Amino acid sequence: MAKKSSGKKVKTKIESKNVNKVDKVIENKDAVITNKKNKKNKIKAKKMDLKPADSKEAPVEPKIDFKNLKYTTTKDIPISKLMINQVIGQEDAVNVIKKAAQQRRHVLLIGEPGTGKSMLGMALAELLPKEKLVDVLALPNANDENQPLIRTIAAGKGREVVSRAKLENNGALKTQNIIVLILAILAMIVPWWVRSYYKSDIMFAAFFLGGMMFLVGFVLFMNVGKKMMGGSNEGTPKVIVDNFDKQNVSFFDATGAHAGALLGDVLHDPFQSGGLGTPANERVVAGMIHKANMGVLFIDEISTLEPATQQDLLTAIQEGKYPITGQSERSAGAMVRTEPVPCQFILVAAGNVETVQHMHPALRSRIRGYGYEVFMNETMPDTEENRNKIAIIVAQEVNKDKKIPHFTKEAVDYIIEESRRKANRKGSLSLMFRDLGGLIRAAGDVAVEEKAEYVTKLHIITARKIARSLEQQMSDKFIERKKEYEVIVVSGKKIGRVNGLAVIGSGVNYSGIVLPIEAEVTPGGKESAIIATGKLGEIAKEAITNVSAIIKKYFGEDIKEHKDVYVQFLQTYEGVEGDSASIAVATTIISALKRIPIKQDYAMTGSLSVRGEVLPIGGVSAKIEAAIAAGIKNIIVPKTNVQDIIVDKEKLSKVRIIPVETITEVLKEVLDWKGKEDILKKIEQRNE
Repeated sequence: MAKKSSGKKVKTKIESKNVNKVDKVIENKDAVITNKKNKKNKIKAKKMDLKPADSKEAPVEPKIDFKNLKYTTTKDIPISKLMINQVIGQEDAVNVIKKAAQQRRHVLLIGEPGTGKSMLGMALAELLPKEKLVDVLALPNANDENQPLIRTIAAGKGREVVSRAKLENNGALKTQNIIVLILAILAMIVPWWVRSYYKSDIMFAAFFLGGMMFLVGFVLFMNVGKKMMGGSNEGTPKVIVDNFDKQNVSFFDATGAHAGALLGDVLHDPFQSGGLGTPANERVVAGMIHKANMGVLFIDEISTLEPATQQDLLTAIQEGKYPITGQSERSAGAMVRTEPVPCQFILVAAGNVETVQHMHPALRSRIRGYGYEVFMNETMPDTEENRNKIAIIVAQEVNKDKKIPHFTKEAVDYIIEESRRKANRKGSLSLMFRDLGGLIRAAGDVAVEEKAEYVTKLHIITARKIARSLEQQMSDKFIERKKEYEVIVVSGKKIGRVNGLAVIGSGVNYSGIVLPIEAEVTPGGKESAIIATGKLGEIAKEAITNVSAIIKKYFGEDIKEHKDVYVQFLQTYEGVEGDSASIAVATTIISALKRIPIKQDYAMTGSLSVRGEVLPIGGVSAKIEAAIAAGIKNIIVPKTNVQDIIVDKEKLSKVRIIPVETITEVLKEVLDWKGKEDILKKIEQRNE
């Protein structure tokens, strides 16, 4: 019994040899922590040297008076050094981020691209303190090689621990190398001595081959024995999270990251036997959730993550630690699963409105329960203070780019005008600064090409032509080709044909187009509804259906009983969605039904209620610009949209804008009533 007990004790000592060695290195390195006197000194040092990012000794923040900002060029505009102060127009979101930094809360930011979501995430990381940062080490586990041990150590000390462990290992390796070198020299000298002593080539060959075989066998024995007995190389840790020389807590953008990059992975080992394999701990790769420990993990379009990955992310948030395992089932790494690795990060998730619908319900619930949800502003009021904020944005973009000259005040005013246009609302400025930034850089490139000292208004006008969006380029070609083949007609009069207006693209990247619409009314009455073609969406189909009520109201008849109505959106291969063509559809059907010509130098846009009221629509400025480009002289728009028209005065002077409130006003303006005055009178009576 005593013998058995002794054997077990020896075995335990061998198994724990390597881990104890590394733990001893860590303990020796961190002796200042366990020693009371040194611990006090370390805490004092932390108070002196490690301060929150927003309180470290940095240049004093400039005080910016947004209401009374005076400048000749953007070079005169002061710029804040703090990221949080560079976020413009998102005051509610900024306040939430400050609270999240103070209380370590998660945040969900929902809004259109280019409104500053990622910038807010970086600002949050900037506000967090550095004191709690740690390095994470993966150590071999002699009891279970497929479950590497995890240890944490003060930030920046991980490399030193690994270096010490390697030095100890190299000492044993150096001794082994010396022995091998001596044996190699003997293996080379002895055969020659034997040959000279025995005067025999056979003895030379025998000793030479024998020496070489002995040397190879010795090397293999040393390596295999090292693996079997838990040699010194097995005790070498690996730094999987390295915060060496970090000035701020980590910020990781995991947008579009696959499961391995996000959650960590264990690499495949092709040499899994014969003592040639790589230790499991050296194949461990930390994920972004681990590298962002005590920092910020930013994920845009979070709903694009696989549901299983979102569930794993939720687990990591709940537990504050998450083990690393191989992500591929066919890899040797799938057999490895580390001890839980710290991952106490703040999650800043982002996306658009659709993101909320496709997001894992439990993950969103976790964010709501332990954080904040913010809907990003898309516009801000057009005030003097906010116009000055746009000027600051221009200055910030110039400083970030570092390759373009500063802007004159006249150029800044034109950028402000562009912001008004992109807002698509009267009295508002757009907060889609990414698009504005693109125009700023394009104008700067033009100025650099011309070797100008500053960017002027003319440079921006030139840049607008060069840096058009894809939608604008497609729209220009669409109008050009349709005019060339006379699909778009801008003069004369035609029955059952009207020029509608629409937009292509979405969000802020859209452009107006002219949309020709034709209608024909035939005898029959076999169809149960108006037949419309042109790849119409659901809303567009419903809008056309509502036109039936207008016909009944004005003419007192259900045309479906004895006539069939066909409506065609000409060559709309991209499809049509929305109800902004409602008044155009109603006009062309009434024209075809009563055989009244439509003036082709008119274009129109507007939604239509079943009572005949013209309702507001979106993208009115872009639609007007498209009509002007097509050569149309008269444009009918909803009266409620007049305040939203932001078009260059030079362009606007080429057309007549006709605001309307009812379909009666539209028909009276655009149809040629010569010889059909009785029908017009009947419509006006019905409208009273």
